[in-house]
Amino acid sequence: MALLVILGICLSCLFVFSLWNQYHGKGKLPPGPTPLPIVGNILQVDIKNISKSLNMLAKEYGPVFTVYLGMKPTVVLHGYETLKEALVDRGDEFSGKTQSSLLSRVKEGLGIIFSNGEIWKQTRRFSLMVLRSMGMGKKTIEDRIQEEVLYLLDALRKTNGAPCDPSFLLACVPCNVISAVIFQHRFDYNDEIFQKVTESFHRIIKALESPWAQLCSIYPVLYCLPGSHKSFLKHEAEQHEFILKEIKRHQESLNPSNPQDFIDHFLIKMEKEKQNKKSEFTMENLVATISDLFSAGTETTSSTIKYGLLLLLKHPEVTAKIQEEIARVVGRHRSPCMQDRNHMPYTDAVLHEIQRYIDLVPIPLPRKTTQDVVFRGYHIPKGTSVMTCLNSVLHDDKEFPSPEKFDPGHFLDERGNFKKSDHFMAFSAGKRACIGEGLARMEMFLILTSILQHFTLKPLVNPEDIDTTPAHTGLLYLPPPYELCFIPI
Repeated sequence: MALLVILGICLSCLFVFSLWNQYHGKGKLPPGPTPLPIVGNILQVDIKNISKSLNMLAKEYGPVFTVYLGMKPTVVLHGYETLKEALVDRGDEFSGKTQSSLLSRVKEGLGIIFSNGEIWKQTRRFSLMVLRSMGMGKKTIEDRIQEEVLYLLDALRKTNGAPCDPSFLLACVPCNVISAVIFQHRFDYNDEIFQKVTESFHRIIKALESPWAQLCSIYPVLYCLPGSHKSFLKHEAEQHEFILKEIKRHQESLNPSNPQDFIDHFLIKMEKEKQNKKSEFTMENLVATISDLFSAGTETTSSTIKYGLLLLLKHPEVTAKIQEEIARVVGRHRSPCMQDRNHMPYTDAVLHEIQRYIDLVPIPLPRKTTQDVVFRGYHIPKGTSVMTCLNSVLHDDKEFPSPEKFDPGHFLDERGNFKKSDHFMAFSAGKRACIGEGLARMEMFLILTSILQHFTLKPLVNPEDIDTTPAHTGLLYLPPPYELCFIPI
């Protein structure tokens, strides 16, 4: 017992010394609540709803403050002006990514989302180049989405107007679109492998959402104990195996003079650089990059649309206005296209308001400073973890009156025209903004308008009784489970 007391005192002294060194040895971090030994400010932060806790602390300490999640300091950025200055105006200095989360540990610094330095620059640059060459953001990818939406509409008709959970079907479109780009083929909705892959994405997100996963990120020693992270590793291994099988299939049929998809382009790049021992284009990086593209291009888009349908069930008057606009601009006998969006300001405003209101990713996975940074009079050492509160921008009451209310008028001017807002940071901002933003926006518009063109949404309860409170408030604000009926028009 005496030994444990002495050990505790020593650890406390080390912690205090660490604090002193941070504040005086290398400069002064932003202010924040006084941390306790070992646990830091963990008792002042609700692991189940970190964003709410940080919003409360911002009221006391201002738009730039420091919290200790465990023994390491994290600088929190809050509010539009602060995030714009850091992420856009000084993007290079805040473009690093921490390696503390469960997902980042699995990726081992590879891919796009969790890589840093030269690996990140080369992988991101190459991925954007290939995706654009394959029609990302152009008519080519629009045609792919429209084709996949037809499969979705057919599947919805087969429900025969009976109550159904839309989760799986809504995930099929973005999953198959990105599959076509990466693998050059789509999956049938009844394909067991396809169902298993989409389910694994959902379970991975669910595992990352757990308070246990958040604690493991703060105290990595907990990874050695039993917990939800074990199931995460199981599903991650299944994804890894699926991706490797697809890569092997591509290796056997590869035609270097005629690449068909993302994997082909990457394999050709690997062959060209095989003599370069420092090349970033390796099999491990290919697997991690594919995993990143799939996860970023599937779960967030499908969850946004699912949440959007729930809000439309809650607000039938909004649904009616969208359908009026669809009937006037698109009609009944052709598929919606992206050109229609320019003539559908109300629908565009609703899509933006859905993303603003649901606040799907209130606080993205932490970044880190790439160099010593002097920011608003404070010294932030290189490698310091940085949290960006996107929800503080999307729910800014100065930009969006009544931010807790779902109101498409937030994106409409007095004449009913669509009104842009610099505060719309649903995809983050700067150099680490989501590279799939253009694709996601295209998918959300085409899927939502196509569904409302062909179906009436029927809730199972009175609209006023529909609860739109998120079921999870951790990494993502996910919608609560629900069912609805798709009644053919």
